[in-house]
Amino acid sequence: MVIESNATARHRPHLLYYGDDFTGATDTLATAAQAGLRSMLLLAPPSVQRLAALGEIDCLGIAGIARSLAPAQMSDELAPVADLARRLQPRVLHYKTCSTFDSAPDVGSIGGAVRLLSPAMPSPWVAIVGGQPNLQRFCLFGNLFAAAGAGGDVFRIDRHPTMSRHPVTPMSEADLRRHLARQGLEGIGLIPWTSYDADAKHSSSARLLALREAGVTHVLWDVARQSDLAEIGAQLWTAAEHAPLLAVGPSSVTQAVASAMPQRATVASAGVAAASGPVLVLAGSLSPVTAAQVAAAKSFEIVRLDAARLTEADGQYCASAALALVRHLRAGRHTLACTVPSQGATANGGTINALRLAQAGGRLLAQVLREVPVSRMAIAGGDTSSHGMRALDAWGLTHAGTLAPGAPICRLKSDVPAFDGMEILLKGGQMGGEDLFERLVHGA
Repeated sequence: MVIESNATARHRPHLLYYGDDFTGATDTLATAAQAGLRSMLLLAPPSVQRLAALGEIDCLGIAGIARSLAPAQMSDELAPVADLARRLQPRVLHYKTCSTFDSAPDVGSIGGAVRLLSPAMPSPWVAIVGGQPNLQRFCLFGNLFAAAGAGGDVFRIDRHPTMSRHPVTPMSEADLRRHLARQGLEGIGLIPWTSYDADAKHSSSARLLALREAGVTHVLWDVARQSDLAEIGAQLWTAAEHAPLLAVGPSSVTQAVASAMPQRATVASAGVAAASGPVLVLAGSLSPVTAAQVAAAKSFEIVRLDAARLTEADGQYCASAALALVRHLRAGRHTLACTVPSQGATANGGTINALRLAQAGGRLLAQVLREVPVSRMAIAGGDTSSHGMRALDAWGLTHAGTLAPGAPICRLKSDVPAFDGMEILLKGGQMGGEDLFERLVHGA
């Protein structure tokens, strides 16, 4: 991919971000749009022609799948992003992680991503933002806490009922400095939340200066309150004005940076109207939160899919499942397909391989939508969303509204008329209340 210098000069965004899965990428898109930034999320790094067609833009996102990849695959995935960052030189490059930071040295390594991307940015240090309060994710003295579902109890991440038992990347360490050290980011310095108050003995700026003078190259910022993000944003933006900066973390990075950016538009809250036709949902997440949402989806025809059989190489089960979904949709029925584990199967190296299952979900969606395009759909599950979207013939997304924190509605951009303008919700397993799929049908 080559981007010419004149295109670079005209279309350099203030903020460039890469989402390590598609659900998180859409949350950051919504965050930027709601902050008044002219924003677009692309499904791949842009060509010269695509970049020029976007026009003036404040925030450009790239939706990816790094969260599910091994280190060698991550290198292939992120090399074009690093090249794009070198050429565009945004003020901030945001590597968007899941708000629970679930990752491992051999799968979705955040440390690996930092090593791949940091050479593309002039700043000699990397910021790591540790929480996202609007999703009930908090970082205090370097330790991560997260709610169990919308409005649920808050747990230290290594005691979280779901994330501590994640089938691929279980979170066994709450201290993000120790967690990321296992991925090669050793010697992380900390800016504690207590330094953000005006009467703090040691301000955040003074602590940052001391860390930098000590040679610290990775700095973790606590986030205990929503108001902390304004302080963090001011510090990051000031630093980025001197040398463009790599910042790592959930959508709170964009929340923080956007709060410090000048000349933002005022944006009215975007509601979501009722669906104009049958709605399709693919729930590939096996989380308890998604299971409760499926159980509460009274407006839907529920089709339960055997997860192991869906991944079979001959594709016969996948094709028959697609036909069943097509029949329901053609009859005008809202249809929800959810994967269920076979007896004795797991999604962690047993009968079911998580990556293969996500890819099979993408093939299923492609088969269904070729037969019966819909005006609104949803995909639940980070990996399922990422691979499902890559199976569709589309090139981008814009923000259209928000059903719940972490659950935005986006509008598909495609050169295929049947897909262009389709509304789509991509949500992680932990996002949204029990009535989320009902709200998808009836509006909010």
